[in-house]
Amino acid sequence: MTVNQEFCKDVDAALKRIAIHIRKTPVEFSYSMSKNSSSKVFLKLENFQVTGSFKARGAVNKMSLMAEENPEKIITASSGNHGSAVAYAASILGLDTLIFLPENVSSAKFNKIKQFGANVNIKSKNAGDAENAARTYALKHGYPYLSPYNDYDVIAGQGTIAAEVTQQTTGIDAVFIAVGGGGLISGIGGYLKEMNPAVQIIACSPENSAAMHYSLEAGKIIGIDHFETISDGTAGALEKDSITYEYCHSVVDESILLTEDEIFSGMREFLNSHQMMIEGAAGVAIAGFLKLQHQFKNKKVLIVVCGANISSEKLMEVVS
Repeated sequence: MTVNQEFCKDVDAALKRIAIHIRKTPVEFSYSMSKNSSSKVFLKLENFQVTGSFKARGAVNKMSLMAEENPEKIITASSGNHGSAVAYAASILGLDTLIFLPENVSSAKFNKIKQFGANVNIKSKNAGDAENAARTYALKHGYPYLSPYNDYDVIAGQGTIAAEVTQQTTGIDAVFIAVGGGGLISGIGGYLKEMNPAVQIIACSPENSAAMHYSLEAGKIIGIDHFETISDGTAGALEKDSITYEYCHSVVDESILLTEDEIFSGMREFLNSHQMMIEGAAGVAIAGFLKLQHQFKNKKVLIVVCGANISSEKLMEVVS
């Protein structure tokens, strides 16, 4: 049995483990995007997921396994969606958590975290600083630290999206996925590539914060400058030992950058044609397809619409 086969086996086990706690989100045909691109475009609608983001999958899977060890407290860091997912998982599993958030966390994501009763620490300037502070705190107090992406069981949890997709549709030629730390694309790409090595995995990053893109380009994990982006869910540095780098190096066929204008435009087009709430990270994958659509005429394409957690202020920026 190969490593990829082992991974797929673990993803299938994860799906069974988390099924009662998450939603099997729909795969929907996009008439408007298909007509405009001459492709067959399908959408995996994780914007309908519990907590409004795919992150619930990885958090519930990992924390279900952690619960077997009865930890006193679990420490994590998040730009918002992972925090909501951890808070949700903790509430249903009866676990105590402390979530480190950056000062620029969106109000929508902060409110969602608090509604699940989680304790938070908001003293870090950005997502990278929040991760460092959380790790330091966990080490000092002897608590387990749960990475938003640098964890095998979290990645396997995110891979359950791909396991569902294989049940919902067949013959996909390419998948467009937003990339931050790389947990989502590692899980989906790792599973789908084992099922069909010919499927193209397209990594989409905001050019204002594209740690994985530039690390793949450099052939190793590197530090880069980060700037504000509407895609706050993918923002931040890569952990220096992140296992997602090797996963991405293995499964990503093409990595592209999107400007803020391209992301905003993609979000506007999607909102106008589909009347669905989406967040900036989902807009990155949509914008990625719009940028490369000429390459996929007469092909079957899947776009992972990864979340819907956007503040009313940000939404007004998009529509205006």
